[in-house]
Amino acid sequence: MERKKEISTTSDIQIDDLYTSESVSNLDYQSDLGYPGEYPFTRGVYKNMYRGRLWTMRQYAGFGTAKETNKRYRYLLEQGQTGLSVAFDLPTQIGYDSDHPLSEGEVGKTGVAIDTLEDMEILFAHIPLGKVSVSMTINATASVLLAMYVVLAKKNNIPLDLLSGTIQNDILKEYIARGTFIFPPKPSMRLITDSFKYAKENVPKWNPISISGYHIREAGSTAVQEIAFTLSNGIAYVKAAIQAGLNLDEFGKRLSFFLNSHNNFFEEIAKFRAARRLWAKIIHEKFGAKDLNAAKLRFHTQTAGCTLTAQQPDNNVVRVTMQALAAVLGGTQSLHTNSRDEALSLPSQKSAEIALRTQQIIAYESGVPDTVDPLGGSYYVEYLTNEIEKRAQKYIDYIEEKGGALWAVESGYYQREIQKSAYEYQKEIENKERTIVGINKFETEKEEIKDVFKISPKLAQEQIKRLKAVKKKRDKDKVKECLENLRKKALTDENLMYPIIECVECYASLGEICGVLRSVWGEYRENVLV
Repeated sequence: MERKKEISTTSDIQIDDLYTSESVSNLDYQSDLGYPGEYPFTRGVYKNMYRGRLWTMRQYAGFGTAKETNKRYRYLLEQGQTGLSVAFDLPTQIGYDSDHPLSEGEVGKTGVAIDTLEDMEILFAHIPLGKVSVSMTINATASVLLAMYVVLAKKNNIPLDLLSGTIQNDILKEYIARGTFIFPPKPSMRLITDSFKYAKENVPKWNPISISGYHIREAGSTAVQEIAFTLSNGIAYVKAAIQAGLNLDEFGKRLSFFLNSHNNFFEEIAKFRAARRLWAKIIHEKFGAKDLNAAKLRFHTQTAGCTLTAQQPDNNVVRVTMQALAAVLGGTQSLHTNSRDEALSLPSQKSAEIALRTQQIIAYESGVPDTVDPLGGSYYVEYLTNEIEKRAQKYIDYIEEKGGALWAVESGYYQREIQKSAYEYQKEIENKERTIVGINKFETEKEEIKDVFKISPKLAQEQIKRLKAVKKKRDKDKVKECLENLRKKALTDENLMYPIIECVECYASLGEICGVLRSVWGEYRENVLV
């Protein structure tokens, strides 16, 4: 039976030869644009944007053990990086200790392995936590990693109100596009709202979520789908937080977003501007926020990993530069620039340095930050901004009519739409309707790539050895008591951040903590789409 068509997957916007004032004749410059720092924030969330302070240069990094990753962090900070971003390995992301059978071959491969508080202590050794903001790309186990960070700060006598940073904590996009989920949606949403409450009461400068469109785009969505699905997920988190008793005018100020910067330069700039305007209207008009600061869409950007090529990898430096420039022109609050060799391996130190230098050249040499929203008023950019907003709004309205983001996840709607877009994109490349330099045009003979970064298998052995040593020297009775208390609290409606923190303090491992929650809630099994 033919499946009923739900909504067009295409975001292809027909581009005219020329744009004039007639192209944006319906644009109200006051209500649709306004001034930077003023509702609806199309032109930026701050009045003076980069004239006041530059975006945070936050390079995403992590590999092997905490000791090895700490060396990379300190090197990047010495090179002028202004914020840290932690990449975790797969076992850490899905709640398994490094010595678990399912962790074999994955320890330290896609990021740093974190098993206990001791790893966190090593990871941030000699780094001023009260002065450097830290972002952690972690979702299913975000509450545990936040607990570790908080306990680490306490042990170092750093006031919690000085801590600034973000946990990604966006579980909905894991069900949609990435797959590192553990628990079913309902208890997962509980962990998120518990962390919202904890952060409000204890870590006021911390962003307890980064609602992510990045991985949706990496999975093959269009620009329109990226912001439509991301903001639909944002609506679900806002509803859950309000239902949990939180005040939108307060917690709305701590919501943050994570967006992709892809290849189409002007489309990406317009996408960022459209996303800001859409979110402002959603928070102010749909949810009735009185404090307009709660309606500001503040976002981190990462350049598009899916656009990087193993062929002619030096071309990736150019791609990343254009994508980074689009993010800056679009008004990002922080930025990660990918490295030239990431289609081949984790970045080498030299490649990571070039990626950081790319941001610094844009910041200090290009003149782009000298004025706010320099492309504002461009007939073409304003037309694209309007068009992307209009198309994204259609998706958002449809998703809300059907039951919201949880419906879109559980029905497979999100996944089907992304799959169709990814298929169309790949077909265009293979049919040479879309040019990718070095892939389907301007090809050269395969070149040998030197200096590919490799993880030593000895690092995994060192990690497991350290984990066993921690488990041997800790107070086993105290660990057992804290884990049992967590199990009991998971059966109630009490905030789980507090018993998780107690578990972390006695050096219970991440795998043990997640194991307790697995025993109460079970695991989520993804529906196979046909």
